[in-house]
Amino acid sequence: MKAICTRYIPATETREARVRASAEGVRSVTISHWSADDSHLEAALALARQYGWTGRLVRGGAPDGRGDCFVFLGDKEVTV
Repeated sequence: MKAICTRYIPATETREARVRASAEGVRSVTISHWSADDSHLEAALALARQYGWTGRLVRGGAPDGRGDCFVFLGDKEVTV
């Protein structure tokens, strides 16, 4: 099961605010930040498209509160 984590990167004097999407074992993707919710989703989708990952994504908050985590649903779903 692959997980994609995103985090907000604040603007600096020379660069605009951005959102970075990363996953274990692959290069990250960084996009411009334009909307608090949609930017995290768009960054995660950009990373998934770059590597040809498909499937249903479930979104949740990151433990540190600085972004979101997206997990692809697999065949071994567990209902709690």
